[in-house]
Amino acid sequence: MPQPYLIALDLDGTLLNDEKTISPKTKSVLQKTIKAGHKVIISTGRPFRSSQPYYEELGLDTPIVNFNGAFVHHPKNTGFGIYHEPMPLQVAKSIVETCGDFRLYNIVAEVKDEVYLHYHDEKLLNIFQIGNPHVTTGNLMRFLKDEPTSMLIHAAKEDVPLIRSYLSDVHAEVIDHRRWGAPWHIIEIIKAGLNKAAGVKKVADAYGIPKERIIAFGDEDNDLEMIEYAGTGVAMGNAIPALKAIANEITLSNTEDGIGLFLEEALNLKAIS
Repeated sequence: MPQPYLIALDLDGTLLNDEKTISPKTKSVLQKTIKAGHKVIISTGRPFRSSQPYYEELGLDTPIVNFNGAFVHHPKNTGFGIYHEPMPLQVAKSIVETCGDFRLYNIVAEVKDEVYLHYHDEKLLNIFQIGNPHVTTGNLMRFLKDEPTSMLIHAAKEDVPLIRSYLSDVHAEVIDHRRWGAPWHIIEIIKAGLNKAAGVKKVADAYGIPKERIIAFGDEDNDLEMIEYAGTGVAMGNAIPALKAIANEITLSNTEDGIGLFLEEALNLKAIS
C-alpha cells in the first residue's frame, strides 16, 4: 500500500458549508480517503465539544486539534496523551483589567469545556452553548480560577487594533492573538507559540508522517501557519487573500465541494467505490 497522507481540515468556512454542514459529496470523498488508508484530522479554533459532532459524523478515529493548537487529544485512544497548553492566569487577569480602558462588549475565557463570560450576553451564549458546557457569568477577575485555554475579547470595531497593539506591546512573550473574520470584531488569545501547525505536527509525528505528505485546507488567518507548514497547503476559494497568497494550491469554495474535488484528484480516489 502507498504511504499514507495526513489530511488536516479546518471546520468553519472550509469543511463546513454556510449552513454549517458537511456536503454529501465531500463526506463521501473523505470516507474514501479513510478507506484508502489515509489519516483525516480536524484542526479548528473551536473547542472539542462543538467539533465532536463532525468528528463523529465522519467516523474519525484520529486525534483532533482544538483551540488552534492549545488542546490536542485523541477522543478514542487515551494512549495518545492529552496536550493542553493554557496561558498563565495572571496574564489573563491583567488583560481583563486593562480591557476596562477600551470600549468592550465582552470577554470570554474557556478552560477546556468550561466557559466564563465577563458579562451576561444572550447572543454569545447561543454560540458557546453548543455541547452544553458549564457556563459561569460574572467578573472574570473574581470567577476565573484556572489558567484559560483561550480568551476572546469582543470589542468595538475601532478599538480592536488598539487592543491588539497593547497585547503585542505588553504580553508578546506569553501570548499570541489574532482577529476573527467578519462580522465579529473579536480578538482571540492563546498561549504564545501555539497554532494549528504545532497541533498538526504533534499528530503527524505520532503517525510518522513527514511534512511533505500533509495536505491542509483552510480559509482564515488562524490557518496561515498550518497552510504554510503543510507539504501541500490548500486555500479554499472563499479564503482571505493573505492565505491564498501563501497556499500551494487554491481549490473551490466551501459551498462548492472544494475539499472533496481536490482530494478526489490529488489522491486518485475516483476508482474507490
